[in-house]
Amino acid sequence: MDFKALALVVLTVIYLYQMALAVIHMRSARNPVPVNVADVYDPETYRKWRAYHAEKSRLGIISSTASYIVEMILLAFNVYAAFAGLFPQADPVLQLFAVMLLSSLASLVMIPFSWHSTMVIEEKYGFNKATPKTFWADQVKDFVINLLINTGIAALLMGVHHWLGDWLILAFAVLMTLLMLGIAFLYPVFSRIFNKFTPLEDGELRDKLVALLEKHGFTVRDIKVMDASRRTTKTNAYFAGFGKMKTIVLYDTLVESMTPDEICAVFAHELGHGLHKDTLKRQVLSFVQMLVLAVLAWLTLRTPEIFRAFGFAEINYGFALILIMSVEFALVAPLFGLLLNYVSRKAEYRADAQAVTEGYGEHLISGLKKLARRNFADLAPSPLLVKLEYSHPTLSQRIDAIERQLSSVSR
Repeated sequence: MDFKALALVVLTVIYLYQMALAVIHMRSARNPVPVNVADVYDPETYRKWRAYHAEKSRLGIISSTASYIVEMILLAFNVYAAFAGLFPQADPVLQLFAVMLLSSLASLVMIPFSWHSTMVIEEKYGFNKATPKTFWADQVKDFVINLLINTGIAALLMGVHHWLGDWLILAFAVLMTLLMLGIAFLYPVFSRIFNKFTPLEDGELRDKLVALLEKHGFTVRDIKVMDASRRTTKTNAYFAGFGKMKTIVLYDTLVESMTPDEICAVFAHELGHGLHKDTLKRQVLSFVQMLVLAVLAWLTLRTPEIFRAFGFAEINYGFALILIMSVEFALVAPLFGLLLNYVSRKAEYRADAQAVTEGYGEHLISGLKKLARRNFADLAPSPLLVKLEYSHPTLSQRIDAIERQLSSVSR
């Protein structure tokens, strides 16, 4: 079997699928805006959104094409093996590091597109707050962190394979799941590399957020405000921490743009996820994904002909990871996406319902509209794109469900 030709064909199929989604996304700007969200943008802002949407979509298509071309060149001309040949052949750790280093270096090709997205398009439409210094500092941090994490995963794959052989499947799936949980747990630590966090001052908002969570048995470790305005005008918020102990993180842009009740509505929604064990359910589904990855790793590592097809004399665990993630799993990922996104959208409806139950239904609607406005959200995406790609229902769908629940409560 010509493994190289097969990999290049798969890579091309993945690229064409992504391009088809990008075209659908671009054309969604022509869709009529649902009546219940027609007040999110005024006519002038909507014209601005359509222009922004078009520019971002075109840039996405161009950058994806550039990434595809670079990856095709690296695979077709055995560049990974040639680069690894510059390092000591007898050291498998250095060999896998060489491949991970080249992969990270190749990703630098995307920096001009990231610059244009952030410093040109986002700047043009008033969203960017990052300075060139901040942008380049972020690029350096991203490069180092991604190189370390990817090298660590490749080394983990090598260690488990040498240790357990064909028992790799279960062990690697368990270890990868634990690694992902560890990264999620340490996310607040990683965030501090890029942002500054300050405690939310005492007052109405802090009191309401603490009361909301404590009502359902959660302990609030702290409430932090993140200086997101250093980079963007867009808004967000999230919980950090596992179990009943939570740290609340608010973008400073959120605190500035929403009322205390609207912010509480957002966190009543997040509370709904906690009460319905949505994080645990996602972890179970993630473990299934890790099992599939482990099966692909097992099949790849027991087929040395694959590595010879790309110029390697023997197994290279860094290259194995690239093939597994960029080619093999990428081919089946859309099928997982269908299931995961469906489950996620159902969970979002339940979480919205919790906010209504807490008495924040109307505030959630106004808060969601503000979030959409500040984040320049697509108000009428293609239904096909929603099914394939969206982890959340559309704003219109969410408001419709909230209003139906409010109507049933008021009867």
